[in-house]
Amino acid sequence: KLKVTMVAWDRYDATVITAVNNFLLKVWNSSTGQLLHSLSGHDDEVFVLEAHPFDQRIVLSAGHDGNIFVWDIDKGTKIRNYFNMIEGQGHGAVFDCKFSPDGQHFACTDSHGHLLLFGFGCNKYYEKIPDQMFFHTDYRPLIRDANNYVLDEQTQQAPHLMPPPFLVDVDGNPHPTRFQRLVPGRENCKDEQLIPQLGYVANGDGEVVEQVIGQQTNDQDESILDGMIRELQREQDLRLINEGETLPNPPLN
Repeated sequence: KLKVTMVAWDRYDATVITAVNNFLLKVWNSSTGQLLHSLSGHDDEVFVLEAHPFDQRIVLSAGHDGNIFVWDIDKGTKIRNYFNMIEGQGHGAVFDCKFSPDGQHFACTDSHGHLLLFGFGCNKYYEKIPDQMFFHTDYRPLIRDANNYVLDEQTQQAPHLMPPPFLVDVDGNPHPTRFQRLVPGRENCKDEQLIPQLGYVANGDGEVVEQVIGQQTNDQDESILDGMIRELQREQDLRLINEGETLPNPPLN
């Protein structure tokens, strides 16, 4: 038995688009109920229909087959198609898609937890950004101290009091300083403050690897960021004292 899996209206409510469990999309005149087009291309059920924010001709569809289609529903034709193939894992079902307010980009999420970003026009702006961008603090373990406060295990600091992280690639290698300034809090730092300190640690397999440890400083001077953190901690301690609260004991190393 055929059933409708998703319904969407175009931007100006002139047409209705339905997705059916036989993998077809149907475009209807919303006033007369006349069937205008049947759109084929999907190989599995479609649960995503997204109308363009201002161009009533454009509709996006996506489904469990991993396909993302951009359609011209006036002509009943396909404009673009993307297949969400994931290396070594087959395709990823697409669960949701949304256009940006200006209609120039759209974002999709899939069954493997990926966020897919698409854009129209020139991609030179995005080519300037490295393919792999992670914070060096990603996946760092957290602990709780005797007062049940959350601390970064390596530095014994509260995460919100730590300096802004560095941008690294998938292997933990830091990116050049021009990319480090993309991190909030590092926009106006000097070049020497954007060079991370590297250290050697053992991973779970016992292999010694090089990792970003933190902010590089010289032996005499404290970095600006460390000074800001120290000042924030001092202000917080003074506020607690003024409010009559007892300061927590520092964690034991």
